[in-house]
Amino acid sequence: MPREPPRLRSVNSREPSSVIFCNRTCRRVLPFWVNFEGHPTPYRMLLPGTGRRMSSYLGHFWLFRDANTGDGLLVNQTELFVPTLNENGQPVFANITLPVYTLKERCLQVVRCLVKPEDYRKLDIVRSLYDDLEDHPDIQKDLRRLSLEYLENQVNKD
Repeated sequence: MPREPPRLRSVNSREPSSVIFCNRTCRRVLPFWVNFEGHPTPYRMLLPGTGRRMSSYLGHFWLFRDANTGDGLLVNQTELFVPTLNENGQPVFANITLPVYTLKERCLQVVRCLVKPEDYRKLDIVRSLYDDLEDHPDIQKDLRRLSLEYLENQVNKD
């Protein structure tokens, strides 16, 4: 029987951390807390250029997505945010920014916005791009990848 792959999940640390989510993009941002079972739990949307004070905990994992497209965003130049201890009572800042998408990724985003999914295969493009267009951003798929990367980094630290 195959083993279930490792799953990234928040730790119930009970060590509070005050955080300020800062949306530094021109997009609407959806924060996701990765709960204790490893499932993404959406929180209230952040409008462009706004921020929100959040109560979180050490060992809690957060991801941020474009609310319209589901595309992944960066937080403090990485995909995953884990709150740290507050120093001198000051909140930890989570600066949400756009990654530098490859030209291909950016073109796929634009085509997905302009063309209905049922019309992708009507486009006069290279066949492999049909599959790329149909492979929409998926937070579950990204969580699986991040889980493996995170665990690999933990093993390499030891």
